[in-house]
Amino acid sequence: MSIADQLIVRTLGVQPYEPTWRRMQALTAERDPQTVDEIWLLEHEPVFTQGQAGKLEHLLDPGEIPVIQADRGGQVTYHGPGQLLAYLMIDLRRRKLGVRDTVSLMENAVVRVLADFDIQAYPKPDAPGVYVDGAKISSLGLRVRRGCTFHGLALNLDMDLSPFLRINPCGYAGLQMTQLSLLRPDADIGSVPERLLNYLIDQIGYTSVSRTTSWND
Repeated sequence: MSIADQLIVRTLGVQPYEPTWRRMQALTAERDPQTVDEIWLLEHEPVFTQGQAGKLEHLLDPGEIPVIQADRGGQVTYHGPGQLLAYLMIDLRRRKLGVRDTVSLMENAVVRVLADFDIQAYPKPDAPGVYVDGAKISSLGLRVRRGCTFHGLALNLDMDLSPFLRINPCGYAGLQMTQLSLLRPDADIGSVPERLLNYLIDQIGYTSVSRTTSWND
């Protein structure tokens, strides 16, 4: 079986942001053509992250929530419990994917998940992410190094949205944020990580998937 067909999925629960980010960086720096791709599914402890183009003017009142300058694309966003993160460590050349292809497949996977709950969602070509009736439900930010991705997408499920009021989300003043529990209070939120994962696997084309709840397996 080809390395290109294999995937490791790590389901990691709630994790602090910075150590997770450093692990992504290390995996990307150390990987070689025989390294299996990985997708990490997790949530983060409360944190604001600034993308590479992030401007201080978009941090309105962070208060006690830490701010971390990250190396992903995009502006400032918030992560906290109740928000699903999917981080993609993909060898783009091996999968014959471009960066735009990868952004589109992440957006499409979120759109398909929300369609499972009869929610009509859509991406915006000029503002990466997924939206419902003008409100943002999913944010994207990727970094590519040596032809391999890290970072990924955040999908708001059932979280405290109030910290988004302390920033201009993704650099847009007044951008409204929404989440699945607001749109469908009876939704089976626990099924979302598996749904999202399956759509990502389908679009990327992996045929052999191993799973772990650890960093080290």
